[in-house]
Amino acid sequence: MASSSYYGFRFLLCLSLLFGFNTIVLGGNFNTLFDNLFGEERVDIRDDGNSMTLTLDEYCGSGIVSKNEYLYGRFDMKVKLVPGNSAGTVTAYYLSSVGAKHDEIDIEFLGNLTGDPYLLSTNVYADGNGGREVQFYLWFDPTEDYHTYSIDWNPDRIIILVDDIPIRVMLNRQSIGVPFPTKRPMRVYTTLWNGDSWATRWGEVKIDLSNAPFVAGFRNFKANACIANQGQIENCKGFNGGKNRGLDTESKRNMKKILSKWVVYDYCADLRRYAHGLPYECRKENLLQFE
Repeated sequence: MASSSYYGFRFLLCLSLLFGFNTIVLGGNFNTLFDNLFGEERVDIRDDGNSMTLTLDEYCGSGIVSKNEYLYGRFDMKVKLVPGNSAGTVTAYYLSSVGAKHDEIDIEFLGNLTGDPYLLSTNVYADGNGGREVQFYLWFDPTEDYHTYSIDWNPDRIIILVDDIPIRVMLNRQSIGVPFPTKRPMRVYTTLWNGDSWATRWGEVKIDLSNAPFVAGFRNFKANACIANQGQIENCKGFNGGKNRGLDTESKRNMKKILSKWVVYDYCADLRRYAHGLPYECRKENLLQFE
């Protein structure tokens, strides 16, 4: 007898055909869904493609990139970060297109000295414009166990989640001239590299290569996303849509708690950087409303 997961997959496949979406709904396999980006043998894929480690040594870091390009969807990855003195290291999990006016949705983990917390840094680029950093401390030790980090992207909003708790929402405000990623398919990247020119205390603390190799673990990649290879974006335009999708009352309540306790930096609150006025999207009427 076929399993329930088989019938679930068949049902989703039928829906995708009905609505014209080219979707991928898979438990992640690093062998079949990704290519080696750099680092060669420092990318170590195990467990029949279900888990992976990336290594940074004294010579090079490592990374992978998805074979497919996607326009909208939810992407989940379980990550266990480099333990101990990770200062100067950057572990990144992000979506990006290519070109001067590229789009990008970033989750970056900035390493620190032993005993000091990691910094989770998020950023969004659209039409080549970035500078939208919001940074957090985590409420757990991300080196002790695997935790799930997610990017949920649709035409109306982007949600960054940690263990299914939303920590950041960016709404589409193209109507007031704010760029938002809606037309460039992006690939999924996962990398570990030396960013000590800026990563830890603005570059003051450098990487200690006597601690190399630095190793981060990844497993259970999942994508429920619309494939848009070779710029085939028409069938993806309504995929995963809805401004409030994934933002029910409980989710907003949990996010509000995170924002009240764990935000380290928010560009929307940087009055030194924006001494002549905050960006339009930072004005109260353009932000996610919690009530």
